[in-house]
Amino acid sequence: MGFHAYSSPYDWGRIAGYKATAKAVPGGMIDLSVGSPVDTVPASVQAALAGAADAPNAYGYPVTAGSADLKAAIDDWFREARGVDLKAINAGVVPTVGSKEAVALMASLLHLGAGDVVVQPRISYPTYEIGTQLAGATVLKVDDVADVDSWVNVPNVKAIWVNSPSNPTGDVISSDWLADIVAAARRIGAVVLSDECYALVSWQNNGAAAPCALGPQVCEGSADNILVLYSLSKQSNMAGYRTALIAGDYRLVAEMAEYRKQIGQIIPGPVQAAMAAGLRDTASVREQWNRYRNRLTQLVAALQAYGYEAHMPAGALYVWVKAKSGDCWEDMAQLAELGIIPSPGEFYGAPAFLRFSATATDEAIASACERLRN
Repeated sequence: MGFHAYSSPYDWGRIAGYKATAKAVPGGMIDLSVGSPVDTVPASVQAALAGAADAPNAYGYPVTAGSADLKAAIDDWFREARGVDLKAINAGVVPTVGSKEAVALMASLLHLGAGDVVVQPRISYPTYEIGTQLAGATVLKVDDVADVDSWVNVPNVKAIWVNSPSNPTGDVISSDWLADIVAAARRIGAVVLSDECYALVSWQNNGAAAPCALGPQVCEGSADNILVLYSLSKQSNMAGYRTALIAGDYRLVAEMAEYRKQIGQIIPGPVQAAMAAGLRDTASVREQWNRYRNRLTQLVAALQAYGYEAHMPAGALYVWVKAKSGDCWEDMAQLAELGIIPSPGEFYGAPAFLRFSATATDEAIASACERLRN
């Protein structure tokens, strides 16, 4: 049947007019909309990429499931950074070509279709909805996926999207709430799809990683019916490398790996080496964490000075605020006159809000803060 049609307000072309206005402001536009990293790729990652440029995994076809070195790096990373022993919970892993394709293909790879229901947060990353629509399944948006009563008795629920820390709100779900979600999903035979791409970008508990759906307190010793997604795009500024992974239920991951092999969704060999280096370079990850904390702290203070009810998020890279006018597009127009472009909340299902990204240079953040205060 192929992909089904989809619809989404998530179209960056819709803010082109506001960008034109912002570019005409003295000093130019400061783009705080798209969450694309601007900082350098760690030297360790660059060296690994160059060193693998003529390795067998480069001139020969790369392994879909990842090289032995990458597998070892992923196992170590889960154990040390997330407190998860993948082997002990019978979890499989497959690398993905960035996290967005993993999200967009997830419902299709789970064989979901007409009559099947996929639950997601009402305010969320738009690709969850698009992926469900591509599969021909039904989207069910709820205010809070941790409120299991809002979905557990709905007929034909087959999957539940969780995003913690959240894009765009920055909210973090506790281990106890994650455990409730997993237990409820298992009772009805559904799969928990936990997008944890910002797990290490946490601003609580001195930067301790956000809880993992595969954590022992959550999964009760088994990866059954749980799939976790993670990406190196933000932690290591590797968005252009397209390095991400799916980990969890061994049966589901093994089947996905087979499909990925057939359609060629395989991370290039040299990039696999770079990914392994990025997972191991904890010092660079902490350095980037400090950069983002400083930028967010400055942004929050400046947005407060401008009149927004801004606060430091629990996690992720964004300041999520209610539009002063009550409408994101009206505030977009006002901010464009200052040369500042955030994301309209309508993209994420909340037209009365705005998202300001900290993925801009120190100089750009400082300039934006100055404009907001004046």
